[in-house]
Amino acid sequence: MATKKPENLSFEDAMHELSSIVADMETGNLTLEQSLKQFERGIQLAQVSSAKLQQAEQKVSILMGNDPQAELTHFEPAAE
Repeated sequence: MATKKPENLSFEDAMHELSSIVADMETGNLTLEQSLKQFERGIQLAQVSSAKLQQAEQKVSILMGNDPQAELTHFEPAAE
């Protein structure tokens, strides 16, 4: 089964996968290479999820009238 790019996952699916990665890593049964690969995937999922959450918070703020002149902007996480 092909792994979807983090940006193509819903927020909920990304968080579920991130939770699964944490559980796998906590078992201590992964090799160093597997752990690093999972860690990298986890970082990607966390960054994309954070961006989606920030966009949702911004949208809610605008809808609630906290800043009527604010515009939604696309959030790009810093490249590492």
